Amino acid sequence: MAVRIVETSGAQETESLGAELAHGLAAGDLVLVRGDLGAGKTTLVRGAAVALGVSDPVTSPSFSIGHRYRARGTTVSHLDLYRLAGLEQEEPGLLEDYVGDGQIAFVEWPLEGERALSGARVVVSLEHLGHDRRRIVLDAG
Repeated sequence: MAVRIVETSGAQETESLGAELAHGLAAGDLVLVRGDLGAGKTTLVRGAAVALGVSDPVTSPSFSIGHRYRARGTTVSHLDLYRLAGLEQEEPGLLEDYVGDGQIAFVEWPLEGERALSGARVVVSLEHLGHDRRRIVLDAG
């Protein structure tokens, strides 16, 4: 899959697309998830996490930076960097517990130019089209 564009018409379809995305991921993969507030980023991540074997509720980590979930044979990390202007003012190694070997990481609001986020396996961009419709671009280039 190089670039794929999909339109969904509800949360269930967005979660299903996340589940489909998850089937191509392996431990160590990083997925960057971009989109405005309410675009469906956490909904997509929830679908992927459940497909990877997460049984705990998957919620937005907006106020805690990140959540880690046990899945089948790996850890699924879900980060939200919306509240960070950059990592230079943060604790060194802030992302180390979430990104890297043995984990599949989904990062909402990725920081541009951040070295710790380079080498993403997939970049997902979500756009709200009104009502429950979303335009989702998956780029595995």
